Order: sequence, then C-alpha cells, then structure tokens
Amino acid sequence: MLVTVVALIIGLVLLVWSADRFVIGASATANILGISPLVIGILVVGIGTSAPEMLVSAIASSDGQAGLAVGNALGSNITNIALILGLTALLIPLNVQSKLISREIPLLIIVMLAGYFLMRDGDLGVMDGTILLFGFAAVILRQLWEAKHSSGDSIEAEFEAEIPKDMGIKAALGWLLLGLILLIGSARLLVWSAVDIAHFFGLSDLIIGLTVVAIGTSLPELAASVAAARKNEHDIAIGNVVGSNLFNLLGVMAIPGVLAPGPIDAAVMSRDYPVMLLLTGIFFLVARGPSKARRISRLEGGGLLCIYVAYIAYLAYDAGVFEHPSFRLELVALSFRSR
Repeated sequence: MLVTVVALIIGLVLLVWSADRFVIGASATANILGISPLVIGILVVGIGTSAPEMLVSAIASSDGQAGLAVGNALGSNITNIALILGLTALLIPLNVQSKLISREIPLLIIVMLAGYFLMRDGDLGVMDGTILLFGFAAVILRQLWEAKHSSGDSIEAEFEAEIPKDMGIKAALGWLLLGLILLIGSARLLVWSAVDIAHFFGLSDLIIGLTVVAIGTSLPELAASVAAARKNEHDIAIGNVVGSNLFNLLGVMAIPGVLAPGPIDAAVMSRDYPVMLLLTGIFFLVARGPSKARRISRLEGGGLLCIYVAYIAYLAYDAGVFEHPSFRLELVALSFRSR
C-alpha cells in the first residue's frame, strides 16, 4: 500500500505539471500560428485543462473501470464549482464582467439537464456517448463562433496577457509533446494507484473517481483559477470552471459510453448528479447577481466550500470508510501520539 500511495502522489504531481506544460506549449504554438487570443483562451486552454480528465477517463474505460471514468467526470464538475471556485472566491472575491461567461453558464445548465435526460434510465450506452460527443463538437463550434463575434469582451485582454509570447516554435512544440507524453504516463499511473487503493479500502471505482481522482485531475483548474484571480483576471478564473465543466460533461462523460457502455451505479443519478445540478444552480445565481454587482463574494465562496466538505464527508460515511479497520487503527495510533 505504501508503494501505491507514493505512486498516487507521483501521478498527481506529474499530472498537474504536465498539464501546465501542455497548455503552455499549445498556447504558444497557437499564438505563433496567428490564432486569436480569445480562441486560444476558450478552446486551446479549455481543452488543455480538461486533458487530464479525458485521458484518465479513456484509460479507466479501456481497463473496464467505467465507474471511475463516470465518477471522474461528475466529481471534477462538483470539485470545480464547490472546491475550486469556492476556495478562489474565499481568497479573492470574484467580479463577473465578461458577457461571454454570462451566456456560457445557462448553456452549462442546459447541457447538464440533457445529460440527466440521457442517463435517467441508469445506462450509459454507445448512443448516449455518441450524442454527447456530437454535443461536444457543437459546443466547440459555438465557442469558435463566439470568439469570432465577441471582440472587445473583457476576457479577451485577460487571455492575451496570459499567452507566452517570447517562446519559439521549437520550444513550444517541445513543451507540447513532452506535456502530452507525461500526461498519458501520469494518467496511467494515477488510474492504477487509485483503483488499487479503492480495492484495498473496499471502495467502488465510482467513489474513488468522485474523490481522489476528481481532485487530482482538477488541480490544473485550481492552479489556473487562483493564479488568474491573483492577477485580477477574474473572468479567466470563472471561465476556467465553466469551460472545464462543459468539456467534462460532453467530452469526458462520452468516453465511457463509447468505450465501456453499460449500466451506471444507481447512486450517480440519485446522489451525485443532483448535487452537481444544485451546485451549478447556485453558481448561476451568485455569478449572475444584480446587473451592476455581479460578484462571487467570500461568504458565497465559503458556502460552496462547506457544501463540498459535507459532500465528501457523506461519501466517506456512506462508503463505510470510517468503519474500515485501517481507519480505526490510525485513529487509535493518533490518540496514543496525542497522549
């Protein structure tokens, strides 16, 4: 188990670092090719920060761990809103200025409702996955159209400031390739170690996907959102969450449907999907706000964090983690150390 935990930590660290290198390389390459900052920010960075979820989902589905893939998609969306957005707003209150983001949040809700309609029968089949993939393509085309017709939006200047402009084509392609190779390797390591830990504690693949894997694959969004907020680029911090959640629902969720179709855990539709819908509804309300005061405050960020902690605690309780012999032994050991 020690080797597995070390492998998990190494996999998470490599996943975050390689995702960052991949995004930097892809952004610099796109900039050299003359692609507009808005397209780079919305599409290149959006797909790049969702690459960990996509690769983990593909590897898990190929290995027959569809529950982990589904849990990764839903858990990442819950983590993005409740943990990442909540923590970022708690540190730095976020002003919502971009009209583009205001239009994307209702689209996110529509996509979530469509996904619920597809999976309400408790099955994620090839047809469902194909429909989600077509939706993924449609969203990408729509975002390209938005980028072309949204010049002057406040988020464009923020994206332009983040694009590396002093990098040559060889360095850009080098980071792009290295990031992609390490992403694949670290995703494989993460899936192996996560599944091993799940089996050790008697947890389902779904639970480990909703928690450990979801947090790990969402770390690039956390780093990007906090960094953007510290630079006063609030629209990027919020846009990272919206874009990632759209890609997770359509691109990441489609993968297990296509590669490993079959029934999904009943808890997905009765517990996890409703939590994701609830959090997205709260996100919509706090991000829209009064027309002249669109802001996610520290109080609202703290509220989102509390919801996340309560959700994770419930998952652990429901899965019997607190009753596991290893957990009880650790509590006993801690009590003796405290004495």
